[in-house]
Amino acid sequence: MTERDYDVVVVGGGGAGLAAALAARESGVSVLILEAGEKSGGSSAMSGGVVYAAGTSVQRAAGIGDSADAMYEYYMTLNQWNLEPYLVRRLADESAAVVEWLIDVGVEFRPEKLYCAGVESVPRGHMTEGAGFALFQRLEQAAAAQGVEMVLRTRVTGLVRDDEGRVIGARAGDTHVRAGAVVMACGGIGGNTGLLREYYPSISMHGEWVCYFGGPHNRGDGLTMGREIGAAIAGHDRGNAILTPNFSSLPDAYLPGWLVIVNREGRRFMDETAPYTVLDGLVNRQTGHHGFAILDEATRLWARPDPSITDPLQLGDTMAYNWVGDTIAQQAANGRVARADTLEALAAQVGIRAGTLRTTIATYNEDAARQSDSRFFKKYRPLRPVATPPFYAVELRAASFAITGAGLRIDQEARVLDEDDVPIAGLFAAGESAGGVYGDRYYAGGSSLGAALTFGRVAGRNAASLARRH
Repeated sequence: MTERDYDVVVVGGGGAGLAAALAARESGVSVLILEAGEKSGGSSAMSGGVVYAAGTSVQRAAGIGDSADAMYEYYMTLNQWNLEPYLVRRLADESAAVVEWLIDVGVEFRPEKLYCAGVESVPRGHMTEGAGFALFQRLEQAAAAQGVEMVLRTRVTGLVRDDEGRVIGARAGDTHVRAGAVVMACGGIGGNTGLLREYYPSISMHGEWVCYFGGPHNRGDGLTMGREIGAAIAGHDRGNAILTPNFSSLPDAYLPGWLVIVNREGRRFMDETAPYTVLDGLVNRQTGHHGFAILDEATRLWARPDPSITDPLQLGDTMAYNWVGDTIAQQAANGRVARADTLEALAAQVGIRAGTLRTTIATYNEDAARQSDSRFFKKYRPLRPVATPPFYAVELRAASFAITGAGLRIDQEARVLDEDDVPIAGLFAAGESAGGVYGDRYYAGGSSLGAALTFGRVAGRNAASLARRH
């Protein structure tokens, strides 16, 4: 056995890292977490604390029948099977066990707060009481109680290997920490503009509009260090982008249902209340990769946080902070919102086909009079006409994001694979450091946290098993 400082070293102290550390420690091995920040938590602690899972005790308590098979089918269908089935299968199969494990460590889920987190018909969004911060606190407390050690303000800069290429530790500056196995769980590439250009071009193309609201230390360290030793990269151009008018850096979790959104051709192209899981794909397919929210003066004066929106992320009024009358007026004065006395003049300002816009708005106004959306069957009420000048056009792009999908390619055991799809001995990955878990469509709210915890636990168990054998 190679002399070591710890059996397992986990790089990153977010949700995936703590899940890996706890799973390894439960297997009876010594564990060290190396965290770059002044405190642990990463994106998981900043999240809404929603865990996507199927077949849980929480669902049963709510009278909901569900299964891993149904979750797998939904995920595969939504992404047109264009992803790694073996990862989706493992994720679905382990999801219920992750929720039960969280309950065991003190995380509270209330059956009445289950909700449909994506475009599925079965409520699988398990909302943590106290959101992501409370969930992370429970994990952190459990790790401390079980003897997991953590060192903060320590950015890992490289992996240590033996003469046979096996990963036997991590390097932080001049310090080497030797281990039986290493788990990379140090977040995604959201804070690295160079890696975004390379691996997430559908976000990077929006230039100054791009706004990242994930963990501040997520700079792609896992991807970079793995690539340096020959690891394969998976998950190109995948993540979760939400629509933004680029008024400020704060994200809107949801768009208000009273908006009317059109493309450059002047046509509506979606139900404006569609889940954010599909909105980025819908908008990026339009000419110019953007859309325009159209409203009139009467709606601007009325505009307020949308009371019809359920608030699974527990963000309160901040979920509609962009869409209040004073904000829209101020942004129009700043030149970020177009304003004109006629729809034709408004269309000319922003480059929309005027004739089609006129037809679209006439149809929508007829629908508003009947309170029935004849084209996209939007359920939001009341539908508000666009009839009172001046008129406003707010450009929208899918340029605000928290989750990236590019990372180290893993197998179903969370082992990192090289370019020949051979496991790199001693190296595991989970969370955003692991690629291939997401498809073209981010399948539901709670999927990133669910995947981080699931593969974190898989990686921790397997890293501990490997460390005991060597």
